[in-house]
Amino acid sequence: MSEEKKQHILAIGAHAGDLDLTAGAVIAKYTQEGHKATFLHLTPGEKGHPRLSPEEYRKQKIEEAHRFADIVGADVRFLNYSDADLPVDEKVKYEVADVIREVKPDIIITHWRESMHKDHANCHLIVQDAHFYAALKTIERELPAHFARKLYYADNWEDPYDFDPEVFIDIPEEAYELWVKAMHEYAYARGETSGFPFIEYYKALTIVRGAPVGFKRAQAFMVPRGGLRKRQQWLE
Repeated sequence: MSEEKKQHILAIGAHAGDLDLTAGAVIAKYTQEGHKATFLHLTPGEKGHPRLSPEEYRKQKIEEAHRFADIVGADVRFLNYSDADLPVDEKVKYEVADVIREVKPDIIITHWRESMHKDHANCHLIVQDAHFYAALKTIERELPAHFARKLYYADNWEDPYDFDPEVFIDIPEEAYELWVKAMHEYAYARGETSGFPFIEYYKALTIVRGAPVGFKRAQAFMVPRGGLRKRQQWLE
């Protein structure tokens, strides 16, 4: 990657915590090299706590998302939608397109389309059209058109169907440690809501994805229409 051109990654997830875990190590790598990153959470993911009300957990998840972003050196945004009720309509697509036009990312990361969680699948569909709408100069909005040149789909255990990783990004030790620290800000990641060991799972997954391509650790991604399988240092 050219040292002259600083990149901006926009990670768009259905819930706070989704892209933090699945792409957070790559984002930490980028921010440590002086690049920019923004998380856009379409919902907080507030209905998954066994003891807190959705209103209480919404507040907690928003706070956790801000702490995670602060640790990895990213910005964070939220849209005003509810967990398990994320619609696929023109309103939300244009809201996401407006954020794309505002922050002007070079790279967008979002969910793969085949998921056991409907919010994840819906987020994929929303981003597909929002990416297109944001780039069209003939669609007149408050801000001018912007084309994000690269789109990637993150490696999420809840989005496994037909997910075939094609791009493998090397994760250096410093970025890995920062990401692991940040993951501990999320109660769900620590296993306090469902018992699933999210942090240990995603730590292990970096080894699983890195080993076959000769990296100590990596995070993996798919690309639209099936790109070539690559091992690389950066999202290009």
